[in-house]
Amino acid sequence: MNAYNLIIALSCVIIFSHIFNFVSKRTKVPSVILLILLGIGIKLVMDYNDYNQDALIFSTLEVLGIVGLIMIVLEAAIDLELSKEKWPIIWKSFTVALLSLLVCAFAISFIINQVFHEDPIISLVYAVPLSIMSSAIVIPSVNGLFEDKKEFMIYESTFSDILGIMFFYFLIENVGAENTGTVVYSIIGNIVITIVVSIAISYALVMLFQRIVGDVKLFMLIAVLILLYAIGKQLHLSSLVIILVFGLLLNNTHLFFFGKLKAWLDAKMINGILKDLHLVTRESAFVVRTFFFVVFGTTIDFRALLDLEIVGVSLIIVAVFYASRFLLLKVFFLKKSILPEVFITPRGLITVLLFFSIPVELASETFNSDIILITILATSIIMTWGLIRYSNVEPPKEAEEVIAEALNQTGDSGEVSYFVSRMSEDAKAESESKAPDEVLGDSDTDGDEPEGQ
Repeated sequence: MNAYNLIIALSCVIIFSHIFNFVSKRTKVPSVILLILLGIGIKLVMDYNDYNQDALIFSTLEVLGIVGLIMIVLEAAIDLELSKEKWPIIWKSFTVALLSLLVCAFAISFIINQVFHEDPIISLVYAVPLSIMSSAIVIPSVNGLFEDKKEFMIYESTFSDILGIMFFYFLIENVGAENTGTVVYSIIGNIVITIVVSIAISYALVMLFQRIVGDVKLFMLIAVLILLYAIGKQLHLSSLVIILVFGLLLNNTHLFFFGKLKAWLDAKMINGILKDLHLVTRESAFVVRTFFFVVFGTTIDFRALLDLEIVGVSLIIVAVFYASRFLLLKVFFLKKSILPEVFITPRGLITVLLFFSIPVELASETFNSDIILITILATSIIMTWGLIRYSNVEPPKEAEEVIAEALNQTGDSGEVSYFVSRMSEDAKAESESKAPDEVLGDSDTDGDEPEGQ
């Protein structure tokens, strides 16, 4: 393929991706599925013309996956606001992501061990990538949800990526550990070192880049972040934490720069960098995500769908995803609707990226990689159906809202049902019964001082 044909092909892919985004907003079908289908079409054309570049495709897929992961997490981090009001969503999403990861990883590990008779450790290594929710699919797919549901899904998918990657690399780096104490020490040490390094680097980057004069500096910032990520991976640190901490610190400078640190901060410059970085990360993540899933689509072989054993195992694994998700969401949102969140647990970029990162010494000779394809397609299709079916479901209303709407919809006759009228009277009586107590409390604190003082 000559250079001009390659340029035409790449340009057409980006144009199609923009069209897919428009179609996705209208139909609720995730653009990721459309990109994978486009990749499948390109694969058919390549096969028809006897054009085979498997080595190039897989190396390209790995690079795109790494850069895409960095951009997606950075994009999500600079959108997240830390505050007391957000704390319930933050801790719930973190806990759900952690428990879901652990439950799915050990359940899927057991399935792989029983079906393919694989070593328990190797089974767990293959199970972890399958247990991670893909923020690359979730974040662009939940824009149509209510704000609280959207924020929960963004937090959960981001935490799932970070925790899953940390779990995966901790696992493969400690396979040869002699005892549990060594593993625990390694994990705690890695987390502490990574967090300390991340905070120090984030402060330094914010202080540095707010003082750089010139218009062309955002891609330099991104290059520095990618460089730090790659160096961190070489040092066996959880590099994704660096990206997350930097994004959170940049978007929440009012929390991290306090006391005398405020004097070192140029708020106007930071706001300008943040605004431009929003645009750059959004566009960059879009481009990288586009090419990753198109390239991934070219690796798909639909002959796997004809193997009933592989399909059966894949569907059992998918059932584990949704069963565990339903139970966890019910526990944490007992009195609230969990639709469509219960259907949103897709597998994608991280699953594929980590699968390609499994060391040769831990590679399985019996595990069929087509299981990953089927789980990605199945979870994406189920998520699509859930978004189409339930994305417009209103959250349950409080009793006061129901009463107010009923009173406003009585029409010209002015008649209200006996039930609604009684509810209104009960609510009014309850508020009046509290009034004397409040007045008494005010009189105790604001009235005249007791005699004798």
